[in-house]
Amino acid sequence: MLRLCSTSPTRAKLLDSFAIEYIQSKIEFDEESIKSNSAKSFVFSVVKGKLNSALNIYDLTLPILVADTVIATKKGKILRKAKNKSEAKEILLEQSGSEIAIITASILKSKKLEFIDISATHYLFKKFDEEDLQNYLDSNEWQGKAGACMVEGFCKKYIRKVIGLESNAMGLPVEKIKPWLEF
Repeated sequence: MLRLCSTSPTRAKLLDSFAIEYIQSKIEFDEESIKSNSAKSFVFSVVKGKLNSALNIYDLTLPILVADTVIATKKGKILRKAKNKSEAKEILLEQSGSEIAIITASILKSKKLEFIDISATHYLFKKFDEEDLQNYLDSNEWQGKAGACMVEGFCKKYIRKVIGLESNAMGLPVEKIKPWLEF
């Protein structure tokens, strides 16, 4: 059993799919306080901040798991969560017909260990169909998603090539975390 300090339904579903028992708990951390031009540095700083916030609220009776995800374009631009539909469209158009890296940082901390992982899953997308893109934007499914991207949803049919774990792209590399739950 662990404490997932994230309100993400996708992260919860990933843990469910791997039959990992957890309690989902909310924490507060201001991601906007982190300033970095490097996606890896940014996501690592956020996840460290989330862990510190979690440790201020919860003890280590249950191991604590925190995670954060960002998308980086081939040129290194960080694509975060869109604030509105217009910004979501702009972010998604940057990914259309392009290569991106979905970078997730996660920390599993217990009384005995601290496991830290930063993983990237790379995608090469075909150009998004304009009508399909508009339907996705209208559905509001992009809300709360790094880069407004859903590789398990809208973006799936546009994937030309993938290198890395799909679970990482969905926000939690469970295959890397699960072995450490035995300790």
